[in-house]
Amino acid sequence: MDVVDVAPTLLRLALGVIMITHGVNHWVGGGKIAGTARWFSGLGLRNGVLQAWLSVVTEIGAGALLVLGLATPLACAAVLSVMLVAGLLAHRANGFFVFKEGYEYVLALAVMTLALALLGPGSVSLDHAGDLEVAGWAGGGIALIGALISTAALLAVFWRPGSSAEQ
Repeated sequence: MDVVDVAPTLLRLALGVIMITHGVNHWVGGGKIAGTARWFSGLGLRNGVLQAWLSVVTEIGAGALLVLGLATPLACAAVLSVMLVAGLLAHRANGFFVFKEGYEYVLALAVMTLALALLGPGSVSLDHAGDLEVAGWAGGGIALIGALISTAALLAVFWRPGSSAEQ
């Protein structure tokens, strides 16, 4: 295994574990689903409980896919979409720095995820083992376009800024 395989593997594992941990925290940490639902509702998203479960399933599912290196561009699209929604709704108004609840962290994760989609999963992945590897502009395009479409659809259907969002 050379450095060309180590870099995407490290990115996949780090991003995957981060997303799984984040999803589990939304599920069973702190305020659990109810607290996560209230937080999403407070951001202007309707159906907070549904949003909480969608977030948990997306974060844990995409994280697991990244760890395995399976359907990597689609997993990257899911992570990018989560980061876009978080960046737009929860962090954008707070400026750049993470210590002020800004978008610094979600931007870093989003850029690393897009870089991974461009690099591909590497040879230590199920995508590679199954000859399903998609990388380069195709992998990046799938991830970016998938994320933009998913984010736009979620916001169009569920985001109602300035109104009291229902749980």
